[in-house]
Amino acid sequence: MSATRLPSGSVSAFDYSQYAFLTGGQPHTRLVLVRHGQQVPGRPGGPFGDVLDPPLSEVGDRQVASVAERLAREPVDAVYSSALQRAHRTATAIGKRHGAQPVVMADLREVEVFRDIPPEQSPERFLGRTLLAGVRERMMFEKRWDVYPYSESSHDFRKRVVNAIEGIAASHEGERVVVACHGGVINAYLAHHLGIPFDMWFRPAHTAVNVVLAGQHGVRAVVSLGDTHHLDATPGLLTY
Repeated sequence: MSATRLPSGSVSAFDYSQYAFLTGGQPHTRLVLVRHGQQVPGRPGGPFGDVLDPPLSEVGDRQVASVAERLAREPVDAVYSSALQRAHRTATAIGKRHGAQPVVMADLREVEVFRDIPPEQSPERFLGRTLLAGVRERMMFEKRWDVYPYSESSHDFRKRVVNAIEGIAASHEGERVVVACHGGVINAYLAHHLGIPFDMWFRPAHTAVNVVLAGQHGVRAVVSLGDTHHLDATPGLLTY
């Protein structure tokens, strides 16, 4: 986490913790990062273009209704979304409960894996089974988007995500903002502030709620990760 300015005079270790974790009443923006609902899966071995912007599945619609109901009980001042329809529909359902139209930001889109592969071809056909198996094996252990050829780089992805979310925080000082986005986006933003070198270091479930406080002078405090208690009462709604 970034350092902050403390009041002059004697400051105890407890006071440092209050400022570092924004538990001392300091002004901050509450960022509620929500992963989208479950999408319709692409056809195995089908064209890559079919999986670029899928709609929500029937289960995804139910997940979205559940998280919208949960967040209806909390104050929300603004709602943001990526342009991809699974995130935008999630944001629209949440915003409707607060009379807020989602603000679409293209830079909140998911990491563009295999973006330079012709959309009419599958990764398996374009790369070959052997190379694709090697890429998947590396990703399991290295957890870096750079292992994927013909894709957006780890550096470029993290840069656009962090810039976008920091811009949202700066534009809503003292407010509560919902950002409906993607698992990779949430990983990238949190990894940046937590000093984690991996790109995909945890897997938030569909419509999982992740809360970050954005204080002054670059202080960021994580409140919750992967919270899915709004799905717990309904069997079959927890998916990844």
